[in-house]
Amino acid sequence: MLLPAEKDLRAVLARFEEARIAHDVHPSGRTSRALEDATYTLCVMTASRTAEQAVSAARALLDRFAAADRQTPDQQDKTLAA
Repeated sequence: MLLPAEKDLRAVLARFEEARIAHDVHPSGRTSRALEDATYTLCVMTASRTAEQAVSAARALLDRFAAADRQTPDQQDKTLAA
């Protein structure tokens, strides 16, 4: 699986969460379509089949990005060489 860019994943996850809240607060055709679109995009980016799996996968990937950012430059070089 290709990994999405961190900023793109963060943006899509935020869009999904905003769409979900908007649809829960005031359900309409517009909010439903926005939620469906955001869910589809998040599922594609994370290679998931459901919204729950996609959110879980996105958060796990973001945790991996954060862990990689905390590594020292020497550790990053070793990871890239492996």
